Amino acid sequence: MIPLRISKEEINQLPLGQFEGEMFLIDQQEDVEEVAEFLLKQRIIGFDTETKPAFRRGVINPVALLQLSTSTQAFLFRLNLIGGFPDAIRNVLEKESIVKVGAAVHDDIKGLAKLTDSFYPQSFFDLNDELKKVGFHNVGVRNLCGMVLNMRISKAEQVSNWEAEELTEKQKRYAATDAWACLEIFQKLKSEGYLDSLFK
Repeated sequence: MIPLRISKEEINQLPLGQFEGEMFLIDQQEDVEEVAEFLLKQRIIGFDTETKPAFRRGVINPVALLQLSTSTQAFLFRLNLIGGFPDAIRNVLEKESIVKVGAAVHDDIKGLAKLTDSFYPQSFFDLNDELKKVGFHNVGVRNLCGMVLNMRISKAEQVSNWEAEELTEKQKRYAATDAWACLEIFQKLKSEGYLDSLFK
């Protein structure tokens, strides 16, 4: 049985876990097409974005990193270096036949929309919104990883500089883990019937 609530203390007792698959950092426009072609063949992917934190009021930085993940591969698009939001990747996020799973995706989508003059996201599944409907008391990637995947994920890199010239191994692993974990949580809950009422 998967618990529907979890405390901070319970999370802290769980083993640390992270994405262990292959990571691909895409920081040049010419590499985008090939990756997009691969992603267009997927039926479901994990989704997340990272933005350089702003410590001054009223300052909002543009999305720096977009993460899209399968169960074994994570693709990290450095949008700040590629120069905006490439059409090929926008097509993936607008394709109705590909389910994109994330947590609190509204903010991510809003951030991406600011990078382009037209963005029509389709088939996003927001774990935070949807899981409340089926009885989960705690949501958010960290809580859900604890309840569903029995692991604790580190949030230490969350407020690091996502526009740094070079991303550290820790940053890349953190970013990949967030997108991958959303996908894993969805797959497990779906296979065990927790989402049946949402997919009637």
